[in-house]
Amino acid sequence: MTAPAGPHEPTGIVVLVSGSGTNLQALIDAAADPAYGVRILAVGGDRAGITGLHRAGAAGIPAFVCRVEDHDSRAEWDAALTGRIGDHAPAFVVSAGFMKLLGPEVLGRWTVLNTHPALLPNFPGAHAVRDALAAGATETGCTVHVVDAGVDTGPVLAQARVAVAPDDTEASLHERIKAVEHPLLVEIVGRAAREGITVSDGKATIP
Repeated sequence: MTAPAGPHEPTGIVVLVSGSGTNLQALIDAAADPAYGVRILAVGGDRAGITGLHRAGAAGIPAFVCRVEDHDSRAEWDAALTGRIGDHAPAFVVSAGFMKLLGPEVLGRWTVLNTHPALLPNFPGAHAVRDALAAGATETGCTVHVVDAGVDTGPVLAQARVAVAPDDTEASLHERIKAVEHPLLVEIVGRAAREGITVSDGKATIP
């Protein structure tokens, strides 16, 4: 169980990113309101120079990079990432477009929330929008879920639906998914921070 902070203290989180960081920006904007109840303690990336880390810097949020290729094994990377996250002592972690599978040390220490651009269990993996179009889906959307050891298999907290238009491209559909994904992630992270998260028997709930 992840407990919220005290009644007058924001809950500290670490956000992990791999790219442009638009979900991160939505969280940064929301956290500017003290009533939201979240403080982003740090932003971690799996590579240097990405826009997500620049967004953190522009907001005055500490940032770090932990690259898989700088370590001899995924286990060593997992341990290093655990250390970098642990330096900031978050209540929980948010994977906001982080494109690396997290290992057992990170997952064993924190509850990790992830946002995914599909209605899980449909279209897991790195190419969810492309896969939905290739399958001829008439509806897709986004999912906020708790990360487990699988690929987008953890317990679902919330979903939002998006209709697929006949003329959608991967880019246009992804943009329309982001339009519902950002507010959904902001809502669920805020609720988790203010109310806590319970994960038990393969199910996740926010009171």
